[in-house]
Amino acid sequence: MNFSPRLRQVLLILLQEEQVIPVKKLADEIKVSKRTVQRELEYTDSSLKKYGVSLQTKTGIGIWLDGSEEDKKKLLTVLQEEDVIDSGDKEERRKRLILEILKDRTPKKLYYYGNIFGVSEATISNDMEVIENWFHQFDLTIKRKQGYGVALEGSEKNYRFALRKFIDENIDSQIIKNLFNEKERTVYDIIGSKDGQNIYNLLNNDILKQVITCFHSIKDKRLQRLTENSYIGLILHVAIAINRIFQKEIIEPNDELQKKLKNDEEYNLALHIVNSLEEEFQIEIPDIEIAYICLHIKGSKLQYVSEERIEIDGPIHREEILEFINRMIDVYDEELAYELKQDEEFIVGLLAHLQPTFIRLRNHMNISNPLLDQIKENYYDIYEKCLKVGKLIEERFDCNVPEAEIGFLAMHFGAATVRLENQRESKRRVLIGIVCASGIGISRLMLNKLTKFLKDRAEVFTYGKEDLTHNVLSKIDFLISSINLDEIDADIIRVSPLLIEHDLEQIDTKVRIYSKTPKKKMVENDFSRQLEQVNFIVSQIKNMINEFECIKVNNDITFEELLVALTEKLSPYNDKRIIIQEDIKKREKIATQIIPEFDFALLHSKTKGVIKPSFSICITKDLEAFYDPYFKSIHAIIVMLLPDDENVDLNREILGYLSSSLVENNDFLPTIFTGDKEEILSFLTKLLKNFFNQFIDTI
Repeated sequence: MNFSPRLRQVLLILLQEEQVIPVKKLADEIKVSKRTVQRELEYTDSSLKKYGVSLQTKTGIGIWLDGSEEDKKKLLTVLQEEDVIDSGDKEERRKRLILEILKDRTPKKLYYYGNIFGVSEATISNDMEVIENWFHQFDLTIKRKQGYGVALEGSEKNYRFALRKFIDENIDSQIIKNLFNEKERTVYDIIGSKDGQNIYNLLNNDILKQVITCFHSIKDKRLQRLTENSYIGLILHVAIAINRIFQKEIIEPNDELQKKLKNDEEYNLALHIVNSLEEEFQIEIPDIEIAYICLHIKGSKLQYVSEERIEIDGPIHREEILEFINRMIDVYDEELAYELKQDEEFIVGLLAHLQPTFIRLRNHMNISNPLLDQIKENYYDIYEKCLKVGKLIEERFDCNVPEAEIGFLAMHFGAATVRLENQRESKRRVLIGIVCASGIGISRLMLNKLTKFLKDRAEVFTYGKEDLTHNVLSKIDFLISSINLDEIDADIIRVSPLLIEHDLEQIDTKVRIYSKTPKKKMVENDFSRQLEQVNFIVSQIKNMINEFECIKVNNDITFEELLVALTEKLSPYNDKRIIIQEDIKKREKIATQIIPEFDFALLHSKTKGVIKPSFSICITKDLEAFYDPYFKSIHAIIVMLLPDDENVDLNREILGYLSSSLVENNDFLPTIFTGDKEEILSFLTKLLKNFFNQFIDTI
């Protein structure tokens, strides 16, 4: 119970005095009129009853509190811990006014709210006008009638949306993170903590606790795949629903929605959740609640998505969505579009993200983005570009795209953009030495952690202090040590043996710097390894030139027929042909590589069907466009096959260079469109020579 500031003052005085006090004396102490004190006390009895305390009055003598010492102490504790609202802070007061209206939809007089916040009825009336816009976004209205009071009107469905939105807008995101970071604490401990007490008193704590217990008992991988925010959001959705069911407030039926969702995989999970809830609370939950729980799960963000499970809900087919993703990329940045469309990780991630996003947008479901302000501040240009993408989504699907969703799009596009920039930079693996007294103790533990942190960006070695010879120092870029190495002439980072976050940040910065600088002069063994790499690249390039194919086919060939024709030329072994065909189809299923704006298709895949990288082209016999609608009237198909083996990084560099050249070199595509094998091969050889020279400069 939130006591008004004045009533809180009155009760504290009565508890401290522990005797009968005249009303006039009370009024003088809190500097208000006697009539104001009497009005405050009119609403007190029902509030005090739950604490086992009652207010007693005797005309002409005064007032006092009646109850046991233990009950009075409990009330005193509550009053001392009560969150006192600063009535002068308009924003905070209005936010709390929304909270009070959401807590209880029954009509209340303006004086009731003025009493809570310690302000006049005129001030509260003005606040009501201001906060009306917040409720309007959910099609809810604040109705005010003379002699009736103030009440919130609108559908139960929209009321629940408003409840969730208010919680999302005011919850501290750190509370959510703590749920997963502090395993010794339960969800209830965190949601019920002091940080969340003002927001979560919208919910019945006992119901919330039972809902959490129920979810903990459900061992389903689909729940484990939800992100932190989505899992908490689902718990809140269910807790709100149960709370409203107990209040006999049932959401409006929607037969069309129920029929649409009943065959979904998520519906079975929602049904399982509802069965557990019915057993836990001993109540009957209407079918429409199952449908909305199902919808909430479908609209939730996932920690990871398997490619096989990606599906798009609704009347839009997967191919349409992939085509729409291409349009999104074009709107985001025309100059980067081609390269972004080749980023398989980006396309798969965006496809998985859009599945629940479209469900949320079509059903006007809210989602919170705790990183939104940070994204706007630190990645403003990317966010601005994604606003254009958001407009495209609004036009295509006739829905409003809120800022939180724009922020999530910015995270996907931003990661792909940064990844692209990193690929463009000429980088090398950095050589790092970890030093401890012996080279076999703490350094080995640090090695494991650092290898996982840096992945393939660096090669890490361990040394004892006495191992730091001139030869060692001549090849290592920098040293990491938990012991004093002042006498060593080298670039050294002094770290904690546990490699704390600050240490990792220093190391990361150092690796970024060294990766862009020339490698140190090699000692004999490293020079040998360099020669091996050069010989490997030479062998791969030579094979690509010798095995280059310019395949000519009929205009009316289908996609399936094309794959057969291609693989017959690219491999003499039938089993390898089938592997190549399946891998190309799998890649094409993720996102089509038919690129009509550039008049070609780029069929590329990582495959065990080849042992060396392969570059070939396919054109029609009369050099006209392919007829099959699948090819969208393109004039050439380029096939690049990447061996799925331990040399994948080096091979990817070669093919990646050729892929970029298709759009960066103005003469490459026109040469391909001529269909002249010798001319194309000559141009390809020139490009591979350029790549080789660049490769030599970077090692």
